[in-house]
Amino acid sequence: MYAIVEIAGHQFKVEKDQKVFVNRLATEEGKKVSFDNVLLIADGDNTAIGAPAIDGAQVSAKVLKHLKGDKVIVFKKKRRKGYRVKNGHRQ
Repeated sequence: MYAIVEIAGHQFKVEKDQKVFVNRLATEEGKKVSFDNVLLIADGDNTAIGAPAIDGAQVSAKVLKHLKGDKVIVFKKKRRKGYRVKNGHRQ
């Protein structure tokens, strides 16, 4: 059994006891979160598709940990012009 859920503007295929890395969740660690925007539920041969979401369907999860992504260096240069810009970005 799996479901397709929209979380923070992205769609994820989730199953029971699966860990998912999600950006921009404003919830404390250890708290439970429920997502109401379920787009599809599949259980073997039975499939329920929402238009756009399934009424009454809900997926709950627990926030395990907040992480920061790797730092990405953005370096721009134009040859023979003396133009160099270095920026860093972290998701």
